[in-house]
This record gives sequence, structure tokens and C-alpha cells, in this order.
Amino acid sequence: MAASDRVHVNCDIKDDVAVVRLNSPDSKVNTLGRQVQAELLSVMDEVWSNDSIKSAVLISGKPGCFIAGADIGMLAACKSVDEIQSLSKAGQDMLDKVEKSPKPIVAAIMGSCLGGGLEVAIACQYRIAVDDKKTNLGVPEVMLGLLPGAGGTTRLPRMLSLANAFDMILTGKNIKPGKAKRIGLVDQVILPLGPGLKHPDENTLDYLEEVSIQTARGLAAGTITKTPRRKGLIDKITDFALSYEYPRSFVYDQAKKTVMKQTSGLYPAPLKIIEVVKAGLDKGREVGFVAEREAFAELGMTSEARSLMGLYQGQVLCKKNRFGKPQKPAKNLAVLGAGLMGAGIAQVSIDKGYQVKLKDVSPEGIGRGKEQITKGLKTMVKKKKVTSFEADQIMSNLDPTVSYDGFGDCDMVIEAVFEDIKIKHAVIQEVEKHIPDHCIFASNTSALPITEIAKASKRPDKVIGMHYFSPVDKMQLLEIITTDQTSKDTAASAVNVGLKQGKLVIIVKDGPGFYTTRCLAPMLDEAVRLLQEGISPKQLDSLTKKFGFPVGMATLADEVGFDVAAHVAEDLGKIFTDRLGGGDINVLKEMVAQGFLGRKAGKGCYDYQSGSKSKTENPGALEIMKKYHVASRAPNTDENVQLRLASRFVNEAVLCLQEGILNSPVDGDIGAVFGLGFPPFLGGPFRYVDQHGADKLVAKMQEFSSLYGQQFNPCQLLLDHAKDLTKKFH
Repeated sequence: MAASDRVHVNCDIKDDVAVVRLNSPDSKVNTLGRQVQAELLSVMDEVWSNDSIKSAVLISGKPGCFIAGADIGMLAACKSVDEIQSLSKAGQDMLDKVEKSPKPIVAAIMGSCLGGGLEVAIACQYRIAVDDKKTNLGVPEVMLGLLPGAGGTTRLPRMLSLANAFDMILTGKNIKPGKAKRIGLVDQVILPLGPGLKHPDENTLDYLEEVSIQTARGLAAGTITKTPRRKGLIDKITDFALSYEYPRSFVYDQAKKTVMKQTSGLYPAPLKIIEVVKAGLDKGREVGFVAEREAFAELGMTSEARSLMGLYQGQVLCKKNRFGKPQKPAKNLAVLGAGLMGAGIAQVSIDKGYQVKLKDVSPEGIGRGKEQITKGLKTMVKKKKVTSFEADQIMSNLDPTVSYDGFGDCDMVIEAVFEDIKIKHAVIQEVEKHIPDHCIFASNTSALPITEIAKASKRPDKVIGMHYFSPVDKMQLLEIITTDQTSKDTAASAVNVGLKQGKLVIIVKDGPGFYTTRCLAPMLDEAVRLLQEGISPKQLDSLTKKFGFPVGMATLADEVGFDVAAHVAEDLGKIFTDRLGGGDINVLKEMVAQGFLGRKAGKGCYDYQSGSKSKTENPGALEIMKKYHVASRAPNTDENVQLRLASRFVNEAVLCLQEGILNSPVDGDIGAVFGLGFPPFLGGPFRYVDQHGADKLVAKMQEFSSLYGQQFNPCQLLLDHAKDLTKKFH
């Protein structure tokens, strides 16, 4: 391939060192697509054939990204096992050449080095990483339902300890440069530089290149030798033990038990990873490579991988602002209410550099909010996500207050007060006396229509919904709700804030319950009905978790709170009378009356002991269920229970798309998975319909409808897909 034909990879010769630079145009990241691999191999062939070149440096032209992994779109487009296997073999063959290079190659790593990117790096003879926040090393393929497909399952267990290799490959977790050096994943770590004539990132990248060139030159001359990882006594004993078959088998068995406990066998990739690693270690590298590419191809065509890859592509879309750049991006925020949600919103805002006023009606409320934020930052320090100094800097962005002083400088106010329309109206009328004309008012309501809230505003075009999920610092989703009066610039600014906070953002139209609450309500309604029929909370939790939900429905009800559930059920029940007719709302009201509000009260479906993770079924709640007992009209088999819950969720999601509440099936899937815990391996409600079959789902719902009532009536869009199976949401 001629140099003029290459667009992703170029090569500069610095005396006797080739600097091979990856820099895909019009992209924030480098990915390993077919063209990139072809260009990289072409450049390396030139390096190997040029006698004046003694060594090489592989570096990115992007400070924030070395190589982010394989091109997921390329994998998702594959139509057969053979096609995926050929991709895997091409990657293995290329990296086999890199690994056997007669000239030392130094991988200069700054920014994300993930998946196929890490596989490229570990095939090189030496690795240098910049120790900064943006540099992460990992093999996240398991999170896409795959395994490393370019030699990673064979190289990593030989390079690291088996325990560390399994920890990386089975969890997909990112490794920071310091730890990577300790476990033997990289050979050298350098510190980033500060500002100079160039931006600090550019200075650091230049410095990394300079250090890497000197290292490559030293490796070629023999003046620098690679130092093997120093092993402690435990490592040496472990290595000795694992040289025998029985201890190795024990490790494999333990890994399998852990996987089954965490996934219930719903995800095939982790089990296949153990099998492939075992083949490579027990039977040799070549057998390992063959097993890897066969397993990679097999997994790549599973519904689980297709669903997870679809979610990944959806996440990429949800990290873009479809409204464009706001005219005046928000810099100064105010949060009204220092409770659990308000403090959480403030924390994720100050963490990203926003100046935030946190207002509450009392000093005691402010104190609790500050305490929550401080605790969150201390956890970040403990997990080494930030230093103590950085945590102090973050905290300095917070201005706790009980007055409206300084609100004249705010660009956005986010209210997180009690879910009562009268209180919301009073708050918006009060705050508008103190904020500038351009300031946006965002409500964190989970169900109250934004159109109704905006009726109290003098500037309804500046009113928008920003529905965060609890706990705010852990939940990725942000549901933004627009009304017919919300201006495009208001929406653009709200999305911009959410993206800067690190959220996955979906945009929905206003309506009762919006999207997420509206989908959750029918499923919780059905859960109440099942409890009334005699299904115990533990049984309900077990069955929903076996279906793939991360949290059981009884536990979820406790987490949401029965007071909140009753409030939402009553409000939505008045509007959606036909579709919220399963469970008896009096069950919720009596739970509230007896103080069984859920985890926050220490009692709900379960009794919670302070300081203990264990929980037992609450006898008082069981008595309420017996009081409102209804007979099941069909056997409550595991499948029937699961489908009664899931079908009501899915039907409501599809109806939201039918009514225009949702912009696209992608938004619906992302919202369901990342906001409500819909099983990721199913891909979300819309991909579930595509894969399960709309005709099968409709047939089951019609059966349930004849038994239990019209809340199971399939919506028209679902019926349309059932009649014409060529119709797909994706």
C-alpha cells in the first residue's frame, strides 16, 4: 500500500527509529477496522524491510486515545460465524508478526488502550504508559458478549498471573497505569507534563514520544533490557502450584463458580473465556489461538452479543447532543433541595467543574447534603479515582446556601424538591424572582408532567425536565423531558449539562410518567398482583433476577419506596385506567399506613437490619398480601410469572414509541437498561421484541388478557409487528 493511500496510519523516521502514528481523521478515537489494520500492517512491513530502521514506536496522534478497540460496527455487520472468525484470524496473524518482530517495538500509551488496542500493545516488545486520568488499559469484550479475539486470551495469562488475567478478562474492568506496572502489564510509567507553549496534553504526548524513541533505540542497541516483573513470595508459590494440573483445575472451577453466581449462566461469554484460557494454558499457544478465534466467532453470532453490541452503539449515540451546541453553555448551576437527589446532582456537577449553589430551606438540610457529598468524595479518594487534594478542589466548587443570594449569576437551576405540583409551582415562582432571563429551570420530577409545572412559569420556553436516577453518582441515565414550548436552545443546554456530568442522555416528550416511570409502573402493578396471588417476595425476587433483572421486583419496590409507588400509581392510574388494573392500590396504601415504606424506613417487603446486608421477609407485609389475596387464574409457572412482568413493561415501552413519547427504539432500549435495569443481554425492550418475536409475545399477552384483563392488551404497534415479521425495531 502506497503511503499516499494511507489515511489512518503514517510513519516518521527519526534517525534509526520509525515512529508509527495512528490518527484516524474525523474521529475522537482510533479503532481497529479493516482499513486501519491493513494500513498498520503495510507500514510495519516497510519498517521490517528497511535495514536503516533498527526499532519502532507505535503511538497515537490523539492524546486521549491510543486505540479504543475493534470497530464494533464492523463486528455487528458480520452475517456469519465464518466472517467473524476470518476477522479474528486476521488480527491474530497481524499481532503474531508484531510479537515476533526482529526489531523491538515500543507501544507508547496515552489515553484509552482497550480491547484490540491492548492486544496490540501486549504484542509489542515494550510498553510505556502515561500515568494520567485518561489512560486506562483493559479488555472489555466480555461486556459486549465477546472475548479478546486477537490473541489476548493466550498472551495475558502468560504475561500476568492467572488470577490477574482472569480478573481483567472476566470483568472487563479498566486498569490504571500504576497498577498496570505493578502487575506486569506495562514496563514503564511516566508522569504527565504541565502547560507550556502547547496544551498540557500535547506537551505530554511529545514527551511520551521522546521517551519511547530513546527506549526503542536502547532496546535495539542492547543498552536497555526489559526487566521481568519482580515476583513476591506469594506469586512464586502460586506459579509453582499452577504448574500442576490439579491446582489449575481448582482455579478454573472457582472462576466458573464465581461466574455462575454473578450471571446465573445468562451470559455465555464468561464461561467461554474460562474454557479458552484453559485450552491455551494446558495445550499450548497454537491450540489457544484456534480456540480463541472459534469461540470469538461463535459468541459474535449469539443474541446476547448482538444485544450488547447494540447497546454499546446506542450509548455512543446517546453521548451526542442532537440539538447542537447551546448559544450560552451553562457554567453556573443551582440545585434546589439538598436531599438525596439534590446532593447527588450537586456532586456529579461539581465533580465536572461546574460552580454549584446548593440551596435548602434549613441549615440542617444543607448539613446533610454536604455530608452526603463529602462521603461520596471520600469514597472516590479511597478508590483512588481522585487524590485528597483533588477532592478538596472539587468541594470548593460547592456553595451551600439557605438564601437566593448570587442566583443572578446562575445559568441553570435544577429543582429536586418534594413531588407535589403545588410545591413545584411555588418554587418556580419564587426562584424566577432571582434568576436572569437566560437561566433555565429544570425539574427533577420522576412523574409530574413538565407542561403542568411550566404553567407557573413566566418563561415556559426555559422550562425542561431533567430526571436523574438514584443514586445519582452511580446511575448512568439522565432522562430529559421536553414540552411543546421548550425551546431548542433550552434542550441543547440541558443535554450539554447532562453529557458533561458523564450521563447517558435520552430525550423524551412530555407526558404522564414520561418514559421510564411509565414503563416501570405497569410492571410494579403486576408485581403487586403476583404478591396478592401468594408469590412470596423472595420468590418474586428470584424469578425476576433469573430473567436477568439485576434487582428483584420486591427489592426494587422497597428501593423505590411504597409511598412513592402509591403516589405514582394513583396519579398514573387516573390517566391510564385500562393499563394499571392488575394489583390493588389498597395494598400500597396499607403498606404506607403501617409505615412499611421500604428500605428507607427499615421495613417494606423485607425487614432491614441497620448495618447488615441480610434481610428477611416482613411478616406485616405478608399479612397485608393475605388480606388482599386473589386467586391466580392460571398456574404461576416460572415462565408465566416472568412474562407477565416483562410483557407489561415491553408493551408500555412500545406504546411510548407509538405515541411519540420516545424519539427512537434506541432511546427506549438505553433508558430501560441503564435507568430501570432491563436485562442487558436482552438488549432492551425493543431488541427483545425483535429477537423473541413479536408474534410470540402478542400471543402470550392475548392469553394473559383473556385471563387477567385488558391491562395485557397489546398496543397497535406491537400488533403490527406481530402481523408482519419483516418489521423490526432495529
